Amino acid sequence: MTDRPTARETLATVTDDFTELPYPARESKPDGPLAWQGYDASRARAAERTGETESVVCGTAHVEGTRAVLIAFEFGFLGGSLGERTGDRLEAAYTYAREHRLPVVPLVATGGSRMQEGMLALTQLQRVARQSALTRAAGLPQIAVLRDPTTGGGWATLGAGADVILALPGAQVGFAGSRVRPPDADRAAYTAEAQVAAGSADAVVRPEELRSTLGRWLRLLSAPSTDPAPVPPPLGATDFPPTGWAAVQRARSRQRPRAEHYLDAYFTHRLPISGDRCGGTDPDGMLCGFGEREGRTVAYAAQTGTATRPAGYRTAARLIRLADRLGIPVLTLVDTPGAANDAEAERQGAGAAIADVFHAVAAARTPITTLLIGEGGSGGALALAAPGNTWATPDSYFSVIAPELAAAILKRPPEEVEATADQLRIRPQDLAELGVIRSDD
Repeated sequence: MTDRPTARETLATVTDDFTELPYPARESKPDGPLAWQGYDASRARAAERTGETESVVCGTAHVEGTRAVLIAFEFGFLGGSLGERTGDRLEAAYTYAREHRLPVVPLVATGGSRMQEGMLALTQLQRVARQSALTRAAGLPQIAVLRDPTTGGGWATLGAGADVILALPGAQVGFAGSRVRPPDADRAAYTAEAQVAAGSADAVVRPEELRSTLGRWLRLLSAPSTDPAPVPPPLGATDFPPTGWAAVQRARSRQRPRAEHYLDAYFTHRLPISGDRCGGTDPDGMLCGFGEREGRTVAYAAQTGTATRPAGYRTAARLIRLADRLGIPVLTLVDTPGAANDAEAERQGAGAAIADVFHAVAAARTPITTLLIGEGGSGGALALAAPGNTWATPDSYFSVIAPELAAAILKRPPEEVEATADQLRIRPQDLAELGVIRSDD
């Protein structure tokens, strides 16, 4: 035995009013569907040791005031493995969540599928994936908590398939369990911290902070709204730039307010999401998450003034699609000299990542509000802008190309860069006159 918290001990850390759901009955053949010798005895020993009759405990509870369906794995019961009866319980829990419009919180600790049930155990992953997909289509959030260990099919369905993924410090997380991975594999790659760094999970949360963090996430993701996000007021200059080049200089100034300033002023509190779920993050170029403003939830995707990398665009697309599915309005802050254009960015699929954001914005049914707060560099900036609902601060500009690059392409000398900036009509007032952005007039 280990000192891992049991399923019910884990439930007690996040709620005080857990009510277990009734479980479907299933007639089993002796020693299970494969007649695996000793299987019934193994289950009996597991039940005696843990006090549970299966590897998951399912029920409803309030977490910091928000009611949800909680699914807690009992690792002491055959390694938290998934079998047919586990699938029955999981399907019933997800069905209950949809019938009662409740979010789902899997508290995962599993070694994978139960080998004593062979392929019938493995196919439970298809059942779980189906239930997760139906719940997603119903517009209900799924927030996974990765405990130790979270491996195999449990990670690849209930864990990695959730909308927001939280993990406990030091938890073993990976598709390959400790007994099946290569003997020379880097153990550090199979940790919660590594999965967050790789963009496969959103955050590591300490056990003592899990209840409050989970409660905040449940409140934020369970508050749909049809009203657009209000436009943030400008935090920098209030007068418009006299020339195009002056607009460029203002936008490039280090003293100009950046995304962090706008987000801090806009939200009462906010929680970030991290990662593109494809192995990448862009923490220096794109900030994404959900926050509360005047009692309402607003999702945000904000560029930080640097060249945005492919992982940043994919994370923004993920954020917009999640907000759209949950009916939460979106605020985007545009501020980039352009998309990263180095060789590594091309290898990481820069074009496809930018296209993904364009498609996410174009397809969104939830309202999107955009504020240009600094540099608007070409398509790498436009991808995040809401057509017909983009605004601009007085210390910003939007351009089809940087004035210096435009002059170079036109074979103009450096001294003509400033005149080129005027020709491009990139000032906020020019953009309003051209109908590219909205104005109060």
